[in-house]
Amino acid sequence: MSRLSPVLKQATPVVATRGEGIHLFDADGRRYLDFTSGVGVTGTGHCHPRVVEAVRDQAGRLLHGQYTTVLHHPLLALTERLGEVLPPGLDSLFYATAGTEAVEAALRLARHATGRQNVVVFEGSFHGRTMGAAALTTAGTRFRAGIGPVMPGVAVAPFPSAFRLGLSEEDAVEYALRGLDRVLATVSAPAETAAMFVEPVLGEGGYVPAPPGFLAGLRDRADRHGILLVVDEIQTGFGRTGRFWAHQHDAGTVPDVLITAKGLASGLPLSAIAAPAALMQRAWPGSQGGTYGGNPLACAAALATLDVIRDERLVENAADQGARLLDGLRAVASGTPAVADVRGLGLMAGSEFRHPDGAPDPDTARRAQQAAAELGLLLLTCGIDLNVVRMVPPLIVTAEQVDEALAVWSKALAVATDTTTR
Repeated sequence: MSRLSPVLKQATPVVATRGEGIHLFDADGRRYLDFTSGVGVTGTGHCHPRVVEAVRDQAGRLLHGQYTTVLHHPLLALTERLGEVLPPGLDSLFYATAGTEAVEAALRLARHATGRQNVVVFEGSFHGRTMGAAALTTAGTRFRAGIGPVMPGVAVAPFPSAFRLGLSEEDAVEYALRGLDRVLATVSAPAETAAMFVEPVLGEGGYVPAPPGFLAGLRDRADRHGILLVVDEIQTGFGRTGRFWAHQHDAGTVPDVLITAKGLASGLPLSAIAAPAALMQRAWPGSQGGTYGGNPLACAAALATLDVIRDERLVENAADQGARLLDGLRAVASGTPAVADVRGLGLMAGSEFRHPDGAPDPDTARRAQQAAAELGLLLLTCGIDLNVVRMVPPLIVTAEQVDEALAVWSKALAVATDTTTR
């Protein structure tokens, strides 16, 4: 009898049989508030009727059309539609299936286009588990341990994590940019640096938004040194942060390459990189391809996803309900000393747990996350020390559902911090 790999550890005990909107249901019909969205994937909710209908219709027409063999209408239509929401000038697209594949494609493109080998990433970054992407990942040794030597040529610069640094956001940005300048002066010469890869909000690194001015500072240095700025919007894109793209919170900052996945197709496997055509054509022949990239079903789902986001004003809803969620989390945390910081952007919210001496407290974070699941609220942990509980509800979440989740979270925290029950 075959089984799943024992290395795959489930965050919750739920065996889901059905999803509808913001809810998942198990075999007994128990309803769960899904504030994981499949790690930020189901932005339009589970089984949005318009997405389901688009997939059903496409399934009766064409299931697979390998896009270096034949083209198909959903692929062409999606490419045209994405041009309406992509940053100005990013008018050429390459499709893959997973975020980590798109990162690998962006890495190849950066090296081919510049003729340089080195890459700068930032502390707490997560870009994937494949070999190149894992070399760019610093959100924890668990993502790259035991597979070395990893790809060389990667330098790590500070990320402006104001809470961790004990600084104001403005001072944290100044500190991080000075640190980047130091890296370029001591580790990776600008003339040898192909690209900087950055998440506008650290994902696995602890749900830390880049403060205002940081991405603009990267843009300035990229322009000054001829380095490509690659913005990883795999988790933050498609309205998640209250803007269509999270880098838009830092006004005027436009990346050279944008990476997207997760919320792109409401649960079907699809990822992409976008770049100016003049840059994309500098990729070497044969360097881009793949069997399943741009799959017709996934492209049809992505087209429906774009319609739903526009028609239901989900970007605006993410901004409104994200503010409500963060305010509520801070109110709950004010009576819970174990929660040392609450932060986020839009519908990406993290609560960080620490001991009274300031040391990370992953045990209480895990207890709170597990208690929430028992009470019907599905959450995930993240952070280098796994001491952050994150909330990533679908973009369709309502004020009433936010309030329901906050009430459950308050109860879960009481259970997790009750020393008499341990």
